[in-house]
Amino acid sequence: MNGNETAFGVNFADGRIKGYPTKKIGPPGRKRTKQSFVRYVRGNPDYGKNNFVDNGDGTVTDLNTGLMWQADPGTKRTYAQAVADAAECRTGGHDDWRLPTIKELYSLILFSGTDPDPGSRSPLGSKPFIDTRHFKFQYGRAEEGDRIIDSQWATSTLYRGRVMFGQQAMFGVNFADGRIKGYPTGNLPGRGAKTYYVLYVRGNRDYGGNDFVDNGNGTVTDHATGLTWQKADSGQGMNWQAALAYAENLNLGGHDDWRLPNAKELQSIVDYSRSPDTTQSPAIDPILECSSITNEDGKGDYGHYWTSTTHVSPRGANRAVYVAFGRALGLMHGRWLDVHGAGAQRSDQKSGDESRLPQGLGPQGDAQRIRNLVRCVRGGTAEPRSH
Repeated sequence: MNGNETAFGVNFADGRIKGYPTKKIGPPGRKRTKQSFVRYVRGNPDYGKNNFVDNGDGTVTDLNTGLMWQADPGTKRTYAQAVADAAECRTGGHDDWRLPTIKELYSLILFSGTDPDPGSRSPLGSKPFIDTRHFKFQYGRAEEGDRIIDSQWATSTLYRGRVMFGQQAMFGVNFADGRIKGYPTGNLPGRGAKTYYVLYVRGNRDYGGNDFVDNGNGTVTDHATGLTWQKADSGQGMNWQAALAYAENLNLGGHDDWRLPNAKELQSIVDYSRSPDTTQSPAIDPILECSSITNEDGKGDYGHYWTSTTHVSPRGANRAVYVAFGRALGLMHGRWLDVHGAGAQRSDQKSGDESRLPQGLGPQGDAQRIRNLVRCVRGGTAEPRSH
């Protein structure tokens, strides 16, 4: 290949493994060689990366987000305790700790993790979705009545709707299985209050905010992140391989370097102040358009959106992460319910015949769609605009 070094990559559009050049690729963000396609398949490899520093006093600073964290979540607490205890926290000699928002806590997630089998009593073969070199982590303890996946971590972000059978919920991150779900803030029927791990945070209160500008050409730029988004979505659902090809072939707003967003990129545009049941809208700023769908319960709703991020389990790498901008449905006791809330992050099979899948999968019977919507992204260097 003209003396250039070669890297091997998978072209998901045609299913082939090919060698791609690794030199002479041009500036970042410009699609000048096949190397750009390798980068696109992976999503933006730099967005959402952490740069942790252990401060030696029980705290960890992420130099990329400006957030300082406790290193040890301690024992589990009820949600009421998690909220109240922040004011008393003095870790590292600081007195301005707070319960993180869902976007702050999600900044810690690592998709190098491996999702455990929910029915397993052992974490063998699993890997946490958080950096265990800097943060203490514990799977659920079977001897205490937990499932292996009971490692849910609390945030201050409440769901604007209701989950399950009318429960109030907060959005939490499960660092055991790599998901965002709406978890109950109060008592569980017959079981008392659910408990959560808690990492308090301080610093950079602007993290997770958006600064959208409509560019008037079918694209919207978020000046808080530097990411430019497709204003309208794909308009129809497709499997993951087709989603990759859709992004690769998109030419919009004078640009042809669009890609499928990674999980952190896509979650960055969720608006957790919105929900179908309270604002009659998807969980996203209305500057970005979402297609309407009819969900499994026969109701008007909004879709799930693919990311480029693979969600690995002991069964392999056949699933990819999606973000639900509409209700995150599950089949519970024979009824379709919003079990995890608009703004949840779960995963679907990358391909297959959805008619042959179980109607619900996992402990809450998650809806399985395979054919999800797509919203492409480009760029990624934040350049805050002056006001």
